[in-house]
Amino acid sequence: MVDRSLMVVSGAVAKVGGHEVVVRGLRLRLGDTIQIRGSCEDRIGEIVAVGTEGSTALVFGLTDGIGRGDRVVRLSEPPGAIVGSQLLGRIIDGLGHPMDGRPPPTGHSVQLDNAAPQAMARQRIDTVIGTGIRLVDTLCTVGRGQRIGIFGGSGVGKSTLMGMLAKGTTADVNVVALIGERGREVREFIEDELGPEGLARSIVVVATSDQPALIRLRAAKYATRIAEWFADEGHDVMLMMDSVTRLAMAQREIGLAAGEPPTARGYTPSVFTVLPQLLERTGPREHGTITAMYTVLVDGDDMNDPIADAVRGILDGHIVLDRDLAVQGRYPAIDPLASLSRLAAKLWTEPQQVMATVTRDALAAAAEVAELVEVGAYVPGSNPRADRGLRAAPKLVEFLKQPPHEAAAMDSSWDRLASILQEVAA
Repeated sequence: MVDRSLMVVSGAVAKVGGHEVVVRGLRLRLGDTIQIRGSCEDRIGEIVAVGTEGSTALVFGLTDGIGRGDRVVRLSEPPGAIVGSQLLGRIIDGLGHPMDGRPPPTGHSVQLDNAAPQAMARQRIDTVIGTGIRLVDTLCTVGRGQRIGIFGGSGVGKSTLMGMLAKGTTADVNVVALIGERGREVREFIEDELGPEGLARSIVVVATSDQPALIRLRAAKYATRIAEWFADEGHDVMLMMDSVTRLAMAQREIGLAAGEPPTARGYTPSVFTVLPQLLERTGPREHGTITAMYTVLVDGDDMNDPIADAVRGILDGHIVLDRDLAVQGRYPAIDPLASLSRLAAKLWTEPQQVMATVTRDALAAAAEVAELVEVGAYVPGSNPRADRGLRAAPKLVEFLKQPPHEAAAMDSSWDRLASILQEVAA
């Protein structure tokens, strides 16, 4: 009599097209992990759609060499993820393989997907976290466990800003996820923007733009899972993901392969389901915190882009990078009037709130009459508020400028802003 427990149930590849593989002869469910065994090396894939004609899978890699009739088996569980303090200072890909030339990382093996903390189990956000960036620390103050979006077009300094955050933050651990980045820019970011000081207390997870959509999605989930592990150990973690837009593009590819209909600008409905599921996993937790910074690449500087609009509604604030400021050489090119931290008012002391309000009012007043001043049509004395703004604006703009290598302590930033306001008032 044959022992059925020793039999391996398998199916076969029925069709290969693009990044998709259709499997027949095997009972599969959505999300199952499969292994394709053929004449080429074994490939791992994930089931993204189940239909009457078979099950559709996407492969963690290229489909080159996979042929009709190749054997397919279902794995008992999806590939795990390695987490732990041994990852500090390491650069890994979406599957946990080393990219820094060092041995494979060791640590605890956990499942990649995890549930977001329950609403009543989260701590209240009541403690400020320093970012090392004067404009953010004073006008857009961030709390431990807050989630912020960094919105901007291409080439306005998002990666540079992330490097400044990694070097200047007072968080215990940095987790940096580079999703859909150009391969050329990865090393430049790590060596130039992050630097040895930033890398020493960071973990970098990389999935370049040429890698399959499943790898890019997995890299984002992997970075979030690493941050969760450190936070559950009681650490304050800074998670930086560049970018959420490319993550959404990866999910769009997966959704289209699964047969979902395209909706706003071609994005499938699952994109707007995955984003809140992933972003809600960060924030304050029962023991530690995950302060998250997500960059959003806005198409043509359009802040009403579907992804930008969806992400802005989920997060606790937004930092807007302005191309005009970058052209003028003002770095970081953050628009202080368009940027907002929803929790800043709860984190400021009363004197700090007064200073932030006066600063914003002065910059806004100067901006309102800027065109009149340029053409010589503004008459000094006709608008006292504008006069105060024009007197203060040059000093405030100089205060808000900051070179990438400089990390400013929060207390010194507030002291310097107070002295500028006192000087202007006098």
